[in-house]
Amino acid sequence: MEIWINPACSKCRTALGLLDAEGAEYTVRKYLEDVPTADEIRDVLDRLGLEPWDITRTQEQIAKDLVLKDRTEWPRDDSGREKWIAALAEHPKLIQRPIITADDGTAVIARTDDAVRDALTRG
Repeated sequence: MEIWINPACSKCRTALGLLDAEGAEYTVRKYLEDVPTADEIRDVLDRLGLEPWDITRTQEQIAKDLVLKDRTEWPRDDSGREKWIAALAEHPKLIQRPIITADDGTAVIARTDDAVRDALTRG
């Protein structure tokens, strides 16, 4: 399994601590340094069963600068999906964290202990 983290994020540090406590084998991806491509973001979205706007941190300053809440400019449907993915790839700070991709092909946004435990059951 792989976990996408921002080391400055307390939720990420908590998730890593729980993975370590459970003896999980995982790799860490510091996604602000090792920025995911648009294809990798599409893959994670498919694994999560979510859309790009569902994993976007809309309270970040860059989100405000881009005016992501403007649904005319940033439609939340198929017509805007690729624009959202491109924004996440260009501005990885917008990506919700941490994200754990499990060996079974699924993924979870691991912001709670229960979500981390769920990822652990998926391998």
